[in-house]
Amino acid sequence: MNHLIIYTHPRKRSFNHAILCAVTESAAVLTRLDRPGSVKAAITDIFREIAAVLKDEARRKECFIMHSAIDQVPHVPEIAAFLEQDASQLEEAFYQALMRAYEQGELSDRHGDLRALARYLNHSRYSLTQAAKLTSDPKVLDDIVQVTLSALDS
Repeated sequence: MNHLIIYTHPRKRSFNHAILCAVTESAAVLTRLDRPGSVKAAITDIFREIAAVLKDEARRKECFIMHSAIDQVPHVPEIAAFLEQDASQLEEAFYQALMRAYEQGELSDRHGDLRALARYLNHSRYSLTQAAKLTSDPKVLDDIVQVTLSALDS
């Protein structure tokens, strides 16, 4: 299990919250990817839920806190180690799910490098938060999700 970083300094308490949010979000993604059934449907659900969160004024602030934690990676080794471990775990979960999708016939040979696709999907999740900071137009997020998911098309 990931080690949580607990800060007591007031400036760093928001990072505690961000890390706890990351653990919660990662657990939800891992659970969804591990469920039996359509992998493409699971990945679609994950991205649509992220977009829904980012369109909700109250819930999107938690994502922005997480983005602030990511900005601290060059300066706080503990956060860097945690987020690197979390990203590796999520990338592996996407990869295993994509392998399952391929075996189930949901993905064609066109997809070739499933590890690269797993990395793309995982980093696309993070990039949605950045996009949400740059626009208040929900259509932009929907468009990004749609294009991201098109990588799964045969």
